[in-house]
Amino acid sequence: MTIRVLLADDQALLRSAFKVLVNSEPDMEVVAEASDGAEAVELAKARAADVVLMDIRMPGTDGLAATRLISADPDLAHVRVVMLTTFEVDEYVVQSLRAGASGFLGKGAEPDELLGAIRIAAAGDALLSPAATKGLIAKFLAQGDGSDGDGVGGARGERLDALTGREREVLVQVAGGHSNDEIAERLEVSPLTVKTHVNRAMAKLGARDRAQLVVIAYESGLVRPRVE
Repeated sequence: MTIRVLLADDQALLRSAFKVLVNSEPDMEVVAEASDGAEAVELAKARAADVVLMDIRMPGTDGLAATRLISADPDLAHVRVVMLTTFEVDEYVVQSLRAGASGFLGKGAEPDELLGAIRIAAAGDALLSPAATKGLIAKFLAQGDGSDGDGVGGARGERLDALTGREREVLVQVAGGHSNDEIAERLEVSPLTVKTHVNRAMAKLGARDRAQLVVIAYESGLVRPRVE
C-alpha cells in the first residue's frame, strides 16, 4: 500500500523539497500540502493522509495545537504525526510527544532519515532515536511537574494497575526504544507474543502508538532516566 503523506510547513520552498523527495519513492506520495496547522487538520481528513510531516512553529495554529486536534479526533485515529524541528535538541520535543506525535525529526536530517521516519510512523512505531535524543526526552519527562495542570502523571500511574506483570515488563522495554524482535529475545518469548502485549497495553492505557507508551512509562514513574 502507498503511504499517503501530508506536508505541513509555512515555508513553500521546504514543502517543495520534501514533496520531490517523498514522491520519488514508490511506496509513498504527497497527497496534500498545508501552510498552517488548521489547514493541516482539515486536509488530513479530506485527503485521508496516513502520515503528517508537521512543522512545530507555524503562524496561526502551530504544529503542537494541530497535533492535539488530530489526536483528539476519532476520525483521524489512524493518522500519525512526525514533528519537524529546526533544532533536534528542542524543548518542544516532549510537548510534541505529549500532544500525540509519533516522533520528531530535525530539519537537518538526511533524506534517507526522513523517508525512514515516514515508514516508521506509518507502521505505528515510535521514532525516538538516536539514543542521545531519547535520553533527552527521558530527562524532560522525568522533570515534568504537572505542567499540564491536570495531574496526568498521577492518573497514568494509577492506570498502570490495569497492566499485567508481563505487560509492564514489555512496556519498560518499549520505553527503552527496543523493537518487538529485540524485546522477544530479551524476554525469551515470540515477537507475536510481544506484539500482543504491546497492543493490550496500548488499549488499556489509551495510547495511540508506541511513542505514547514511552511518554506514559516515564510520566508514570515506571521508567526512570539514567543519570549519565
